Amino acid sequence: MGDEGSSAVKAFYRGANVLLTGGTGFVGMAIVEKLLRVCPDVGTVFLLMRPKRGKSPAERLQDLAKNPLFETLVEMRGEGVFERLQVVEGDVSAEGLGLSAADRARLAAAVHVVLHSAATLDFDTPLAATVNTNLLGTRRVLQLCREMTNLKAMVHVSSAYVNSNRTDVEEILYPVEQDADKLIELTNTMTEQALEELAPSLCGDLPNAYALTKALAEQEVSKECSSFPCAIVRPSMITAAWKEPVPGWTNSKNGPTGFMMGAAKGVVRRLPVCTNLICDYIPVDVVVNEILVAAWYAATERSTTVPVFHCTSSTCNPFRWQTVEEHVNTYLHRFPLTSAVWYPYLKFLPSLMVFRIAAFFVHMIPAYILDFVTLIAGGKPILVKLHTNVNRSLGRLAPFIFNEWHFSNDNTQQLSKAMNVVDQQLFFLDISSLQWESYFISLAQGVRRYLNKEHPRSLPKAQRKDKILLVLHILLQLLLCFSVWWLTSCATASPVKASVVAVVAYSLFSLL
Repeated sequence: MGDEGSSAVKAFYRGANVLLTGGTGFVGMAIVEKLLRVCPDVGTVFLLMRPKRGKSPAERLQDLAKNPLFETLVEMRGEGVFERLQVVEGDVSAEGLGLSAADRARLAAAVHVVLHSAATLDFDTPLAATVNTNLLGTRRVLQLCREMTNLKAMVHVSSAYVNSNRTDVEEILYPVEQDADKLIELTNTMTEQALEELAPSLCGDLPNAYALTKALAEQEVSKECSSFPCAIVRPSMITAAWKEPVPGWTNSKNGPTGFMMGAAKGVVRRLPVCTNLICDYIPVDVVVNEILVAAWYAATERSTTVPVFHCTSSTCNPFRWQTVEEHVNTYLHRFPLTSAVWYPYLKFLPSLMVFRIAAFFVHMIPAYILDFVTLIAGGKPILVKLHTNVNRSLGRLAPFIFNEWHFSNDNTQQLSKAMNVVDQQLFFLDISSLQWESYFISLAQGVRRYLNKEHPRSLPKAQRKDKILLVLHILLQLLLCFSVWWLTSCATASPVKASVVAVVAYSLFSLL
């Protein structure tokens, strides 16, 4: 499609006004950056944004522009590039999107492309709030789309895990047992406590309210495909950038970046992971490309059914932790932190039960000690709370940790082939050349730079501290060995006591 010597996707966005929901989120920020950098002739990018934590939407936009994500963009195009962004105060969880009459009329007349990525991702969010944001929020966006007089395409960002009750998933809309209107009615008439008690039966064979509401939201989008061109993009677990704008950039503490962040500090030392299972990870820059290209495709093809695209890796370039297991600790010491509290050492454990036992010794006990020291020093203790929250969430996450899915992405591969050579380079979707070992080196650097907020200039200092922590770590092991010898000597009079001491000591030593 399009001239082989020019970008058809860039031409599509030339002069186009874009409405983006979720623009301050991980994916939303990256969409903004890519549009402004690669499509400099894009029209106005409207960001639906609400006040938050005492800051107005305008103030939040100023904070957004300061994110390191935009450093390359500013170097290329200068500070003036942000003039293309316009904040529209609103909220997908509010009636009518919380828009004023004037803003609604302005969007209805001006917008050409709608990219809907706003959602609540927290599994702890009550069912009523999840329905309001993910399901009703999508309905509200679609209602606004129906009012738009120049709409070319609408893209709904969903999740591959809306069908996590299946292990082999195609790029189609599967039937959902629950009825959207009935669910909405229940959230309006029942108390929150009663609704939470009913939630498991409402979700059926889906693991949580997030999957249920996102699946129902897809059905809402499907109903509108005869009214205007639309598409659904289903990413899996979204991870740090592969190529753009900087390899390793991330703003998310979910998935591997989150636990690499804690591991680099030395506070996360064990993880429940089946290293031989496929983990479907997909870099954020690939997700952004697919969203932008999906809008172009929907507008160009104008299909009578909504196209669904899996932005996934499990069936085309699968990742298993055994690929990098023996290298993870190398990464942690190659890119250590000046803020590390102990010598990093991460070990994967094959079951939740083994993890809970190990975590008591290597997470909770040190957490209480370090929090006490922090409190005495006048700081804010956080480690006990952190590990308590992690342990509490593991029950909900277990179905995702110890299972694997195979998400067919034939539509995505066809979408990549539908682009001309120029667009295949600018908006790359093919991840067959992604080398996971190299990618995780970039990811480790990105976690250090963007999540732990440590500039590369501090690396030599951090490496010196890492050596000191290694010495202290070895001294602790020697102290423990001496303690084991002493306790065993004291128990020689009783073989039973000696055996018990030896077993306990060996277990503790193996956990260091």
